Amino acid sequence: GDLDKVVNLLLSLSGRLARVETALGSLGPHAPAEDKLALREKQRLLVAQLEDAKELKEHVGRREEAVGAMVARYLPPEHLQDYQHFVKMKSALIAEQRELEEKIKLGKEQLRCLRESL
Repeated sequence: GDLDKVVNLLLSLSGRLARVETALGSLGPHAPAEDKLALREKQRLLVAQLEDAKELKEHVGRREEAVGAMVARYLPPEHLQDYQHFVKMKSALIAEQRELEEKIKLGKEQLRCLRESL
């Protein structure tokens, strides 16, 4: 459960940071200074939160290793391999699910914009 939460947190923060950086890059030279300042402050906060989330992920990783070592004492080798594969794939699948959800959201938004433009 913690792994799910941390991976989702990392994905959310990195997505938000990417959007802020895109917004900063799209501001023209004549954009109000307040807008630039607000976006830079938001960027600074997101970078700090992302670093904190990375530390959390490292902590969860260390705890996962400790649990894995404990589980290894009780499971036969073939079940241990299944467990290790499950844990490894879980993060990848969470990231893939999040990416697909973002693509669906983007597709719906594009479809809405197309319908409005017609």
